[in-house]
Amino acid sequence: MVSDKIRIDNQGNGFRDAVNETKKVAQYRGAKPQDSTQLQLIAEEMLSLARSVTGEMQASFWLECEESRYELHLTTKTVMDKEKRYQLIASSTSRKNEAARSFLGKLRDAFESAMASDVERTYYELPSDIRSDVSGAVSDGQEWDGYERSVLRNISDDIRIAIRGGLVEMTVTKDFGA
Repeated sequence: MVSDKIRIDNQGNGFRDAVNETKKVAQYRGAKPQDSTQLQLIAEEMLSLARSVTGEMQASFWLECEESRYELHLTTKTVMDKEKRYQLIASSTSRKNEAARSFLGKLRDAFESAMASDVERTYYELPSDIRSDVSGAVSDGQEWDGYERSVLRNISDDIRIAIRGGLVEMTVTKDFGA
């Protein structure tokens, strides 16, 4: 069974719809309440991870399920840089780019890795009282903590990340029969 595709954007549109679609699929498939809750948590953390790492979001989300095995899929486009690439691949179970399986895939992956830009950061010294008033400002020592990655790794069976150019495909698998 394949669910409807949900469009998700930067403003959070579609986020709730994706979680609700996950709940509907679990109910339709007769999943136990705790299994349904786990699937919803996986969907939420998957979407949060993609948004935290890529920064922007124009994504498609859907589920595929067969018996007790659920696959949650997310595809999004992003402007890839070395840090995003590293964070995304580090989120996968295998810690490898799933798009780089064949010889040509490995060659393309090596080329894309070499061509990915370094992250350019500009730091401005703002007084702390002004910095606290700026929405979205990062205070000293605060950066992405990887919470979503940790939760996904603990409750899912497999996380696969495939990167081709600026297209990121994330697949999270959970089998409740295992």
